[in-house]
Amino acid sequence: MLYILWIILIGFIAGVIAKFIMPGDNEPQGFILTTLLGIGGAFVATYLGQAVGWYGADDSAGLIGATVGAIIVLFVWGLIAKRSA
Repeated sequence: MLYILWIILIGFIAGVIAKFIMPGDNEPQGFILTTLLGIGGAFVATYLGQAVGWYGADDSAGLIGATVGAIIVLFVWGLIAKRSA
């Protein structure tokens, strides 16, 4: 149970940092979407880190990796939002 709360906390912090670094109008807003952005960023960073060989099979991305992953997710979100608008 504590592990899930830790993931949510790290995801929220990573999402806030990513939105601070890449501000824009086409971004998801609100507490829930910011947290989901950070958690998605953590998954992206973990997957890419394992594919490149930075992380082992049981390792996951930390706060910095989750933030970088969230920035990637935000960038892709912005590309998709521009195409649909």
